[in-house]
Amino acid sequence: MSRDQPDKTPQHIAVIMDGNGRWAQKRGLGRSAGHQAGVKATRQLVEGCARREIKVLTVFAFSSENWKRPEQEVSFLMELFRGTLRGEVDKLHENNIRVRFIGDLSGFRSGLQKDMLAADRKTSGNTGMRLNIAVNYGGRWELTQAMARIAAQIEGGQLQAADVNDELVARHTSIGDDPEPDLFIRTGGEQRLSNYLLWHLAYTELFFTDTLWPDFGVDELDRAIGFFNGRERRFGQTGEQIRDLENNA
Repeated sequence: MSRDQPDKTPQHIAVIMDGNGRWAQKRGLGRSAGHQAGVKATRQLVEGCARREIKVLTVFAFSSENWKRPEQEVSFLMELFRGTLRGEVDKLHENNIRVRFIGDLSGFRSGLQKDMLAADRKTSGNTGMRLNIAVNYGGRWELTQAMARIAAQIEGGQLQAADVNDELVARHTSIGDDPEPDLFIRTGGEQRLSNYLLWHLAYTELFFTDTLWPDFGVDELDRAIGFFNGRERRFGQTGEQIRDLENNA
């Protein structure tokens, strides 16, 4: 993404979908009901972003820390994830959406791994919105993997230490071929990154909302985009420099 002149329309939105369990608890329901409601909200988000011609959407579906949750809940999440994937991939493909999974896929059972790879292959030629789904993902893990790959290339003589720069590191991350996120959204009232896209969010506008994820609809999406449109993205420059760039465009 060029930083010479900011684009007021977000090209890439990254989302942490938080609050399913609390949504269910407020209604006297089990946490599984909250996760099921969260799937519907995710479907609305994908459809809403595609209609608004967002180029890239990256969602945090399951973090590497989520394995610490109760075994019964993790098992339900895996089954829900697999069932949702199988039920949605054809629709995503029909709507020209490119699906990609980022994270350590080896942590999942072979059947789910096969389903994820099949969805990736099926949609690989699509030219519409790119949907990145972060599963068994952590930002520190991603950076460690990138550093290990770069170190191996240096050791093998393909690179020199002097070759290491921001662009090289970015290319070795999971979504290095996408524009960096312009807008980050986190629901559920928490105001932290939770080990998500640590490299990529350096210049991202951060939008936090108390809305629990199952209640996050297109109106809330538009509110987040409106927040983004009201920001002056300077990338280290002065406001006067940015306005001069906009006036001379």
